Amino acid sequence: MRISLLASSAVTVLILAGCSSTSDEEPARVFATPDGPGLSEAVTEEALVGHLEQLEAIAAENDGNRAAGTAGYDASVDYVVSQLESAGFEVTTPEFDFDTFEAQTQTLSVAGAEIPVFALSYSPTTTAEGITARVVGAPAGADGCEATDYTGLDLAGAVAVVPRGVCPFGVKQTVAAELGAAAAIIVNNEPGPLDSGTLGDTDTARIPTGGVSQEDGAAVLAAPEVTLTLVTETETTTSRNIIAQTTTGSTENVVVTGAHLDSVPEGPGISDNGTGTAAVLETALQMGSAPEVTNAVRFAFWGAEENGLVGSTEYVEGLSDEDKRNIALYLNFDMIGSNNAGYLAYDGDDSDQVGEPAGPAGSDAIERTFVERLATEGVAVDGTDFDGRSDYGPFIEVGIPAGGVFSGADENKTGAQAEKWGGTADQTFDENYHTDQDTLANVDRAALAKNGAAVAYGIGVYAQSVEGPNGVPVGAEREAARAEG
Repeated sequence: MRISLLASSAVTVLILAGCSSTSDEEPARVFATPDGPGLSEAVTEEALVGHLEQLEAIAAENDGNRAAGTAGYDASVDYVVSQLESAGFEVTTPEFDFDTFEAQTQTLSVAGAEIPVFALSYSPTTTAEGITARVVGAPAGADGCEATDYTGLDLAGAVAVVPRGVCPFGVKQTVAAELGAAAAIIVNNEPGPLDSGTLGDTDTARIPTGGVSQEDGAAVLAAPEVTLTLVTETETTTSRNIIAQTTTGSTENVVVTGAHLDSVPEGPGISDNGTGTAAVLETALQMGSAPEVTNAVRFAFWGAEENGLVGSTEYVEGLSDEDKRNIALYLNFDMIGSNNAGYLAYDGDDSDQVGEPAGPAGSDAIERTFVERLATEGVAVDGTDFDGRSDYGPFIEVGIPAGGVFSGADENKTGAQAEKWGGTADQTFDENYHTDQDTLANVDRAALAKNGAAVAYGIGVYAQSVEGPNGVPVGAEREAARAEG
């Protein structure tokens, strides 16, 4: 009798050698009883670090990065594909088009002085002379995420100045643009420059938008007018996703799990997102292509996430209605070994009441699965908002429940979190986020190991059953839930 691995978080997902095999060399793998080694135990820190070493070496050989549309990304694809094929998977690498961005001129003149400014990806270009306009700052305490943040202010023709945080940069500039602003400047919400970021895509980008440091933000806000010059160019290029699925398990309740493979152009992307890639890849290798599971598992490695979730969006948009119905849930892993690591699970039930609402029905159960798993390791998990900044976004938009673990990026770790998990309070979870210092040397290996085991556990649990106390809607219940959404 097959036991339900959803009944208790203390149950370990297991792999035992099976009696049948997919080839003479590779026996089928079986999820079975609690008296053998577990899948979560099989995904070891050593193996995860090995994948990160390979990805870092690839970046070092390719101009220091693995960004979509570059030789570094293509080499990363080749590495992951070779690993999956060696484990018996049939692998596809569907192509899609996306836009690349280059800033040729980035200047900001304030009272005759030049202040460093960084053009956010996909920022529309100014003329060579730039935009000279009066400054309108979002009121103290406002984040510029809603039009009501500017109540009583006239943004027509102005440069809107707004703090970083709460919502994506693309939302901030869209709100400002709809109120008539000619350009936008985002001020960092912590010491140091705001030297990376994206507006999402060319469709979202409405007005020239740049980022400045927290230190320079006060001077910008105090100026009666500024001159912003962002001469930029956007071009269309091609990238690839990687898709591999077990040959076993029901295809009416597919468990999809993914991580983005690309880095930003500024660095090798080992925390973001070599760590998530390594965990998903190693779980696939340990499961094998034909495990004895109830539900098929589809492993995805997304391209051009850093360009606005392009790969995952293109994938979901290309699915038929039947394909979407047959996906039981999506598990997303984007940064699991941040330097000042947190232990976070996507807030599927919106119990934190922060930002976006709850995820689609079943997302609350996925959150519980990871919270309960990490609790067995003595880790008390906090929630993190479905803020739309990672590849779960396209899935929850079509009603597919989602979840996963996350070690934090550019948000600050609170004092309470530092007390629970260690690390440094009032500093970002990853000070190397989107920089050339996002290297293996700056990965928190303890967090990588704990979260990597949780990744394998979550995938294994739902491969066995998508029903039970921590299950997701199935059958008619799924149809009804997604129709309501």
